[in-house]
Amino acid sequence: MAENKYTVQDFKSSVQVRWCPGCGDFSVLASVQKAMSELNYKKEDYAVISGIGCSSRFPYYMNTYGFHGIHGRAGVLASGVKVANPKLSVWQITGDGDALAIGGNHFIHEIRRNIDLNVILFNNEIYGLTKGQYSPTSKFGQITNSSPFGTIEKPFNAGRLTLGAGGNFFARTIDANVKEAVEILKAADQHKGTAIVEVLQNCVIFNNGAHQRITDKEERENNQLWLEHGKPMIFGKDRNKGLVLDGLKLKVVTIGENGITEKDILVHDMYEEDLTLHTMLVNLNLPDFPVVFGIVRAVKADSYDDLLYKQIAEVQSKSPIKGMDDVFNSGSTWEV
Repeated sequence: MAENKYTVQDFKSSVQVRWCPGCGDFSVLASVQKAMSELNYKKEDYAVISGIGCSSRFPYYMNTYGFHGIHGRAGVLASGVKVANPKLSVWQITGDGDALAIGGNHFIHEIRRNIDLNVILFNNEIYGLTKGQYSPTSKFGQITNSSPFGTIEKPFNAGRLTLGAGGNFFARTIDANVKEAVEILKAADQHKGTAIVEVLQNCVIFNNGAHQRITDKEERENNQLWLEHGKPMIFGKDRNKGLVLDGLKLKVVTIGENGITEKDILVHDMYEEDLTLHTMLVNLNLPDFPVVFGIVRAVKADSYDDLLYKQIAEVQSKSPIKGMDDVFNSGSTWEV
C-alpha cells in the first residue's frame, strides 16, 4: 500500500446524501469513509460497487471510483472489477434483499471462490426501497406490507450462510457503533479473500426497532457479546457472564457461581480452521444467548484472484507463443 494520508472529508462526494433522517445507513457511510482514510491506499485504488436498494446509493456518496449496478448483481460486478484489476481495494455494498434473495446465488459463489472483496451486508430485515415487503432475514411471523398475516418463512442467518458457503472471514457489527465498525472494516480489507461484514442496520420507516432488543441502552451489555481474538467470551453489565461448552452445545454461565471462574470461559480463536465453534457462535440469539459481534472468523486461504494470476503466469512461462508473430506462425501455415 502507498504511504498516502487522507482525511474523512477526502472520501465525501459533493452529492447530497438522500436517506431518510435517522437511517442507520448514515453511520455505515461514516464508518467506511473513516476506515478508508486510515488504510493508506491511493484514493484512485478504491472501487465501491453496489446493486439495488437503499444501501446501494452508496457509490454516489463516496469520492472514489464506483458503480451502481442492478438488483442482485453487485457480487458479479465486484468480482469482475477485482479480477480485472487485482490491485484495487473493492468494496461491495449490498442489503439483505439484494444479496440474499435475487443475488443469493452470486453471494454464495463469490464466497466459495474466495475473491478478495470487502462485502458490507446491510441487514435491516426488510425491503426498504420498495416500501416494506418482508426480506430473507425478516423474522418468522413478522407482519409487513407483503405479509399482513405474518411471514411463514424461516429467515436466513447471514453468518451461517457465509460459513456454509465456505467463508473464511465473517464479522458482525451495528450501524451506530462507528468506532468498532471502523476497526472491523479495516481488518476485512486486510484479509486476503472474501470478507463478509454484516451490519445490523435500522430502517426507521418500514422496520423501526428491528434490532431494538439487541441495541437497547439498558440491556445491550447483557444482549451483546463482542468477540476479541485470544480473549475469553465474557459479557454482561457486570462482566460476569460467559460462554462454556456443555457437551456439544454452548451454555451461558455466571462467573462466581457453581465454582465457575474466568479460566472456565471459552477463549475466542478467530483463526481456527474448523467451522464448528464459529458456526455455533453465529447461531446464538436472544433470549437464551447474547448475539455475537466483532470478527467471528478470519482464516487464511488462497484467494481466487491470486490463484488466477499465478496460473496465468505459469501458463505463459511454458507457452511457446510469446507474441503475435508466434500466433500467426503456429499450427498449420501456408505460403502463398
